[in-house]
Amino acid sequence: MTRTLDEANRAVSTIMSMPYGVARSAAAEQEVARITTEGPDEARAYALFTLVDSYTSTPEAEKAFLPFTQLLRWWDEHPELFDGSDTHSLFWSFKWMVGLLARFPAVPTAQLDATLDDMERRYALAGNGTSAVAGERFAWLRAQGAPGTEEAYRTWITTPRDSFSDCGACLPAGQAEYLAETGRVREAADVVSAAVASGATCGDEPAGMESLLELLLLDLGDAAGAAAVHRSAMSHLEAAVSKEIAVSRHVEFLARTGHADRALRLLHAYPDHLTVSDSPGERLAVLTHVAVATGALCETHGDTPVSLAGVPARTVAELDAWARAELAPIARAFDARHGTDRHARLLDAAWARQAKRLPVELGVLAAAERAAAGAAASDATAPGTAPGAVPLSLAGSDASSPAGVDLSGLTDDGPDTDPVAAALVRAEVEPDPVEASAAYLTAARLAEEAGRLEDAGFALAEAAQVAALLGDDEGAVPAFLRAVGLLRAAGTDPAYVGPVVRAAAAVQARTGDVEPALTAVERVLGDLARPAGDAPAAPTPASTEELGARRAAFVAAEQRQLRDVRARLVATAGQHAEAARQAEAVAEEFGRAGLPFDAAHAFWLAGSALRAAGDAAAAVDPLRAALEGLAAAGAPADLATVADHLVDTLRGLGRTEEADAVAASLVP
Repeated sequence: MTRTLDEANRAVSTIMSMPYGVARSAAAEQEVARITTEGPDEARAYALFTLVDSYTSTPEAEKAFLPFTQLLRWWDEHPELFDGSDTHSLFWSFKWMVGLLARFPAVPTAQLDATLDDMERRYALAGNGTSAVAGERFAWLRAQGAPGTEEAYRTWITTPRDSFSDCGACLPAGQAEYLAETGRVREAADVVSAAVASGATCGDEPAGMESLLELLLLDLGDAAGAAAVHRSAMSHLEAAVSKEIAVSRHVEFLARTGHADRALRLLHAYPDHLTVSDSPGERLAVLTHVAVATGALCETHGDTPVSLAGVPARTVAELDAWARAELAPIARAFDARHGTDRHARLLDAAWARQAKRLPVELGVLAAAERAAAGAAASDATAPGTAPGAVPLSLAGSDASSPAGVDLSGLTDDGPDTDPVAAALVRAEVEPDPVEASAAYLTAARLAEEAGRLEDAGFALAEAAQVAALLGDDEGAVPAFLRAVGLLRAAGTDPAYVGPVVRAAAAVQARTGDVEPALTAVERVLGDLARPAGDAPAAPTPASTEELGARRAAFVAAEQRQLRDVRARLVATAGQHAEAARQAEAVAEEFGRAGLPFDAAHAFWLAGSALRAAGDAAAAVDPLRAALEGLAAAGAPADLATVADHLVDTLRGLGRTEEADAVAASLVP
């Protein structure tokens, strides 16, 4: 039975809302096939565009050319079947195709020239503006290192904007890349700084342009500015749709600013970026930044071990040699197509960059400690001000605590009379992370001086969590450990110590301190397992049957979370089979507690651990369980990501029909 147009469009819209990956692409392929065979014809343009979009942000980007050609042919044959949104999508996808073709050196220049000419002709016939065409012509000339690039750039940036122009984040990023390449670094930095200040966002922004800006400021010698931008960029990285370029820039930045451990840790967090990309052009860009980083690190860290899946290198020096050997033929292929030496010159400039170092202080807590010390000194000398007090200007804010701990009940005094409470309020509303951390540190110091160790421990944990969110793992770990020590010294209920230990464990897993993290988790689990009479008293009123039941439920919930973290730490330690066993056990616990979302994530961990152990067949069932749990929990983004892993696993096992069925199940 043929679906209605509304039903078909809803199905395609479901696919459009999924994260990019093989599951989304497979679902889009099926939807295109179904609509092409069964109709309705009015939905075909939307389905084809969705397939183009699904491919372009994945390692299968090259596959986008076919559905784009089909979409173009469908427009030529049946323009009446395109609504306004379909028409805009068709012309917008022209930009993707031109940019994508340029990133494949095997595509002849004649084909690219013809595609651009066809784009210009069709835009003119449709009465579209010329901004997009001007932008793509400039980008193509720049890619070739061809004469007329500067003139094309001026034409692009002076052409009136229209509905097909790049957004307020993508346009300045493109401008700045060219300005920096042509030696106008200060102008490039100003362009990006203005865009960042405007709050402009896009799929990869502001993470992408901030990763560019930190390198520009590094070249300009602005250490303080580069540090601030880097912290902001790290806070935005996770939300970016495509992280490959941004991560590689961060790796270069960290290597050139004296943070070898952070650079290598970031590389190990995204090992697939070295071997998987959407195009040769992206791979060349990523490997160039990485090679600049490894070149800078070789002098002092050449023998440092590395272990990156798919990369035959055991040390930083071997990684450096491998990266340069991998990127050199790609650069030569582009120059051969263009008949210029642009990429050879870009590589020369990159190798020169690795010698340009600038020490940059990135420690959030180190900077916060200086700020807190300065504030304390100022408070001590200010007339009529209690030592350490923080002026209260934003009372009543409901800003949440980054570590997830409710700080509202830490004191009985109001913030107007309690300097600890005042510092906490300031921390929770302060937008600058260093200043927020400084306020938390001030609260911790004042509380400890007053003998309020529990208040001090929670405040210090908050400071540590801010640092962790911004990549300051070196500062966060000791702060977390001291916070736990303060809480234990205060006799804090272990059910409240647990969340801090879990937050610390997440950071310790990144820094490789897995064993101490496991020890801390086991200790809290042991404390929680003691009879209630032996446990430290909880900060609650006199015990009642109702309060006892509520605390028992709270303790059970914390035990489940700690066991989940323990399984993740075991997986980080490389004990994949044991991690899978523990994860499945805690998944069952979450399920019995009526928590399908948490259960699904634990099953997801089990499946991922089994895949890492090389037992793909055994991974299928826990991944299916994760899929079912996320469907029940109503978590579409995670659902699609797990489906991606399951489809990939089933295809690897040769179970193609099952993989197709999983993709089909994602669409109503």
